[in-house]
Amino acid sequence: MARRKNGLSEAELSIVRQKKQSYVEAFKDALELFERDCDLRNLRPYTIKYYRNEISAFLTHLSEQGIDLAVLKPSSVTEEHVKENVILYMRNYKGARIVSINTRLRALRAFFNFLYKQKHIPRNPMENIKLLKDRKRVIPTFTKDQLNKLFRQPDLRTFTGVRDYTIMMLFLETGIRVNELTGITLADVRWEDNLICIRNAKSYRERLVPVQKEMKNQLKKYIAIRGYVESDSLFVTIDGTSLTRRGIQNRIEKYGVLADVQGVRCSCHTFRHTFAKLSVQQGANIFELQTILGHTSMEIVKTYVNLFGTDVRDSHKKFSPIKILEQRDI
Repeated sequence: MARRKNGLSEAELSIVRQKKQSYVEAFKDALELFERDCDLRNLRPYTIKYYRNEISAFLTHLSEQGIDLAVLKPSSVTEEHVKENVILYMRNYKGARIVSINTRLRALRAFFNFLYKQKHIPRNPMENIKLLKDRKRVIPTFTKDQLNKLFRQPDLRTFTGVRDYTIMMLFLETGIRVNELTGITLADVRWEDNLICIRNAKSYRERLVPVQKEMKNQLKKYIAIRGYVESDSLFVTIDGTSLTRRGIQNRIEKYGVLADVQGVRCSCHTFRHTFAKLSVQQGANIFELQTILGHTSMEIVKTYVNLFGTDVRDSHKKFSPIKILEQRDI
């Protein structure tokens, strides 16, 4: 084998002269890169806003703990930072609920996963961080009495009252999410087929949800007084602009206060849970429920069926173990 030359060629010198891998220097730049990637992947604006808010809150909490963000770079964040300055800080000093901590961790996982995969940081501090275990709680729903009180609150002598009454009916009839409701246009109501097309779905999959005669009649009444406005949104403000997600949430919360609803949060999502409960109790099966609710996974749908199905309760009457006990007079 020939002895190699000691002097390096230009190609070999270029390898030696290559600069060390440079990583993103500031959190501001890292967040801009992350948001740009989210936008390229066509994530929902609501999802991007969620990421932005959670990461900003993470940085605020670091500052509150005396950590200089001018010194701490994205590439310097470690697993210990996440454990000590996020999980323990939120739980012990902020009194945050487990669900709030997990919400923060999900956002940080998406953020640092992106930075690591794109080689903007040398290691992923979230690699071994798991979500905290939380106790499974009973899904909150409205009682029939609470529903009747809620539906008595809108003033049906006003446009906003008729609109809000119609919105609550649609929530209860279909179980759609508030974001999905804001995306419904006049053209999405398919009168002849008794269906409404849901386009603004969380899963990016359009779906059709059925509506019955009473719901159709209420929609016709509302649309008749809605009249012509420039917006093609089904639900609009008195100014003719599209009703926003926050606007709908505020109205539902207001009616909850007026109806003195207690023991359950009066929210749009509670209507969704209530739809699932009443549907299961009246015979809806797991596949029908999944189709209407638009869930990509069966897990939450199974939870509804397990919680609200009557099969187990009916069977328990037959196999209840206390039947073997001798009756005693008390």
